Amino acid sequence: MASHHTPKHRFDAEATYRITVLGRLGPEWSDYLGGMAITTETRSDSETETTLAGSLLDQAALAGVLNTLYDRGFTLLSVQRLAEEETRTAA
Repeated sequence: MASHHTPKHRFDAEATYRITVLGRLGPEWSDYLGGMAITTETRSDSETETTLAGSLLDQAALAGVLNTLYDRGFTLLSVQRLAEEETRTAA
């Protein structure tokens, strides 16, 4: 018998992400990047990392954010889909 269940994680559903890139993005970029919260920090090697955190409508929205970062020449360091319990502390 075939199992009919709804997968817990769907590509067409809202999810919260944390994206880290090398370089500095100011808070004014939030509107262009799906309304994600933007924070920067200087690493011990004096490089600057920017972290974006927040909910996106679906993976198409995630792809849009990643494409914008790519088009602007940022080096992608990580992308994390956060578990529900982590979403409250992501932003």
